[in-house]
Amino acid sequence: MANLRFAAPREPRAACITGGARGLGRAAALRIAEEGRAVALLDMLDREAQQTVADIEALGQQALYVRTDVTDPAQVHRAIDLAAEAFGRLDILVCCAGILGWEKPFLEQPPEQFAKVMDINVHGVYHAHQAAIPHMLKGGWGRCLTITSGARRGVPNQVPYSVSKGAVFSFVQSLGNVWAKQGVFVNGIEPGRALTDMVVPRFSQEHLDDPGNPMGRYSDPEEVAEVIEFLCSERNTYTTGSVWNVKGGSG
Repeated sequence: MANLRFAAPREPRAACITGGARGLGRAAALRIAEEGRAVALLDMLDREAQQTVADIEALGQQALYVRTDVTDPAQVHRAIDLAAEAFGRLDILVCCAGILGWEKPFLEQPPEQFAKVMDINVHGVYHAHQAAIPHMLKGGWGRCLTITSGARRGVPNQVPYSVSKGAVFSFVQSLGNVWAKQGVFVNGIEPGRALTDMVVPRFSQEHLDDPGNPMGRYSDPEEVAEVIEFLCSERNTYTTGSVWNVKGGSG
């Protein structure tokens, strides 16, 4: 970072990660911890979250698990405030909590299913940013990162999920420029398909071995986590309001 004249000093910062117990959230939590950050996991998967906490602590970093329903703003604010109190600061927010919902035609999707997907995938992101950004503004530096999806362009059998990810895309672009001069950046990534518990059970092994994308494979969660870590680091000095593709090819 010697030539990055606008980079903030490297410090032992602290992160909150929703959905950090497994999948992309777990990979991001471990990668961020490797850079000397304390990490709080906001999730509802107790066993997986406790294992991720143990793995972060094995790296020599502080870790905290707060059981949190991201659809409940009071729980989200409480969890993020607890993390900020425990670590003495809050600098990084990564929103990975999300569900796919039913893969069914639109006319078979009840309103309750739409509401559930939106509650977790959109309202959860909204609550987390509202809770975390004041801490970042107080500290004069912050990085927020949310997962969107190519489904935002429209998938007939995933209408609730597609709408939720379109909303997240707009959310990132809406907030990206708001606090840029105060050092708080808001970004997203579009990872295509990574080999997580959300993706692997949906496809045959034959498809997973050759999904037909330009790279000829889906990503490992750790590959996506490399991009997440960069966008949430001091090395990111000039990217905000952007959604980066991490999908093994263009399109």
